[in-house]
Amino acid sequence: MANKISFFDQVSQYLYKAAAYTDYPEGLIEQIRICNSVYLIQFPLKRDDGSIEVIEAWRAEHSHHRQPVKGGIRYSPHADMDEVKALAALMTYKCAMVDVPFGGGKGAVKVDPKNYSDAEIERITRRYAFELVQKKFIGPGIDVPAPDYGTGAREMAWIVDTYSSMANSELDSLGCVTGKPVEQGGIRGRVEATGRGVAYGIREACKVSSDMKRLGLSTGLGDKTVVIQGLGNVGYHSAKFLIEEGATIIAIAEYDGAIFNPDGIDVDDVLAHRKAHGSFEGYAKAKHLDTREEALELACDILVPAALENQITMDNVDRIKAKIIGEAANGPVTADAAEKLLERGTLILPDIYLNSGGVTVSYFEWLKNLSHVRFGRLQKRFVERSNTKMLKKLEEFTGRKVTEEEAHYIADGPSEADLVYSGLEDTMVNAYQQMLTVRTKHDEKIDLRTAAFISALHKVATSYELRGIFP
Repeated sequence: MANKISFFDQVSQYLYKAAAYTDYPEGLIEQIRICNSVYLIQFPLKRDDGSIEVIEAWRAEHSHHRQPVKGGIRYSPHADMDEVKALAALMTYKCAMVDVPFGGGKGAVKVDPKNYSDAEIERITRRYAFELVQKKFIGPGIDVPAPDYGTGAREMAWIVDTYSSMANSELDSLGCVTGKPVEQGGIRGRVEATGRGVAYGIREACKVSSDMKRLGLSTGLGDKTVVIQGLGNVGYHSAKFLIEEGATIIAIAEYDGAIFNPDGIDVDDVLAHRKAHGSFEGYAKAKHLDTREEALELACDILVPAALENQITMDNVDRIKAKIIGEAANGPVTADAAEKLLERGTLILPDIYLNSGGVTVSYFEWLKNLSHVRFGRLQKRFVERSNTKMLKKLEEFTGRKVTEEEAHYIADGPSEADLVYSGLEDTMVNAYQQMLTVRTKHDEKIDLRTAAFISALHKVATSYELRGIFP
């Protein structure tokens, strides 16, 4: 059996590669690299049948250069400390890359949610939250978790309820987690945020004419073929918004199989089929591939790994044909495989940029919880009245009266979702320009991941230096 690839070591390689282009002292780079705190939790779970099982879990706080730290909680049978540390480190660089003022954190519970009842998952979640509160590893100004693989708004609702019951009526207790249901302090647009951010990021990449020319592609998404790996929340919304931008999804891979149709796949139709049947089995509108891995190796313009880490390794890198790889998941391409792809001219859109939509909108939710004001509440009607007055003047000047439908479209003020989408799009556009600026500064001799890490490193290092290096 091959040795497992250390995910944390992979992230460290990327940091060291970026650090070589800076003048920061070795000690500062090492302080930035290491994981400040890791909390290992083990607690008993009484199963529905009366048996007792010991659950293992972690919470890592990689960097306190900004507080609170931020990062999701995943429920996975494959979780371990190395993965949690690596994901926390990526969160540090990701937040810095897109100018979200958080340090990096991450949590995991070593369970497969499919093997537990809803009542058991609730008991696991509440006990995990209790342990975090006891050790001060959660709080709106300390550490703010969010959903990740295997968790969602339901789990966040249980966590915020547990925290609130232990926080002595703390005014800002809703800000202890993000990704909550809207009715419990969540924000509209959070569910689709990561996938929408992926689509915005890929769209920005496809606007760069020099990169597209080098790859033999035209600018824009209109004629691009896309393979999606993973049809969870991130993969589904990435596919949905890429289609809206004009791309064609030709293949989808999941843990239980893969389908292919060169003429395009309707992701909503596929998702409905999977919900009804539990798998791709019986889906007649696409060819069923022999293995899920085969989908990764299809000829396409853009490959979007939106599942888990280490999906493209030295074992399969020579069979990858995509011209662009959009890392919608965390760490889907190993460091050595990435080097080989770059040598071939593949454009890799790095995870610390591309899947930052979730933490960006989580930041908006956190701000909403601290301010206790819904986005748009203060300006929506004002904007509508202002636009209506302007429209009436235009009607007077032109002598043309618009229809009621046109008037509503022109005058309508921004909703919370409108503002969230606008803020997310602005974040993704500006962050991509930052990467391009850094790449240009180095005469385009570095790849986008290295540019992203250099940008993030400068911001983290500056924060540490202003605080005397050590927090």
